[in-house]
Amino acid sequence: NGDGRMTVDALFAEYKAVKKNQVREATFLKSTGNISRHVLPELGSAKLQQLDGKALQRWKHYIEGKSLSIVTKKNIYRDFAAMLNYAVRMEYLTRNPLRIVGNFKDAYDAPKELHYYTHDQFKRFIAAARDDAKTFCDWSCCTFFVAAYYTGARKGEINALRWADIEGDTIHIRRSITQKLRGEDVETPPKNKSSIRDIKMPLPLIRVLSEHKERQKQIKGFSEDFRVCGGASCVRDTTLDVKNRKYADLAGLPHIRIHDFRHSHASLLANEGINIQEIARRLGHTKPETTWNIYSHLYPREEDRAVAILNNMDFTD
Repeated sequence: NGDGRMTVDALFAEYKAVKKNQVREATFLKSTGNISRHVLPELGSAKLQQLDGKALQRWKHYIEGKSLSIVTKKNIYRDFAAMLNYAVRMEYLTRNPLRIVGNFKDAYDAPKELHYYTHDQFKRFIAAARDDAKTFCDWSCCTFFVAAYYTGARKGEINALRWADIEGDTIHIRRSITQKLRGEDVETPPKNKSSIRDIKMPLPLIRVLSEHKERQKQIKGFSEDFRVCGGASCVRDTTLDVKNRKYADLAGLPHIRIHDFRHSHASLLANEGINIQEIARRLGHTKPETTWNIYSHLYPREEDRAVAILNNMDFTD
């Protein structure tokens, strides 16, 4: 079947078998899910040689008609393109025909609005959380939100933290947990090489972790291998979502996503003029450009200061 007579369905089956061992399970399920839901229904029975500009433009039009976000549509295109790149490498196709039609474009291409809490808002949020905390699980949720705000770490990275990962004033991020898979939690390395990092903690977080560790020590069988936010296992994503909404309501604040606590951390530092490379390092971004693209508009305008400096460089003296 090593030519264009192979169907898209058959290519997908082969691609899936190869891809499974190359990427993290969460990534595998997301990308293959995009193809099976959004490509195969329209093009599954088509032969590879039939994937010309006309057929792919029709497919693109079909996706454009779906009520999906522009980000989702771009991800579907990316995953489909990756599968066709595989077909080119295997010499089933001479080139990737999807490039002819190009990726989906946002009609307005407006910059994505960033949602985050200012420091005053976060203080109100966490005060509401601490006032509401009664059970051990409640305190785990409080600790999670403080860690997210003061480190900018991803949800999976915080969920994976064990007490053994905390040394003095430093958190060692070495792993991540995915809860969305069928069955048990899956522990994997973090998102990329740059995500394996050490984050120096500020005093408010050190104090909260110290208090929380004393609470956890009361649990039978406590050890340094306990999850910081949880215990024998990490606090559940669904619980965090419920608590996040509850604390925002109690504090009279707009609701933001859990991932937005990461934005809150970066925004706080950007507003204080902290070097973009340090923010990128704390967030575990591979390239500072990624960080700059998201947060550059938050940097204080330096126009007046720049002109003041240039005023002192007068050549007419």
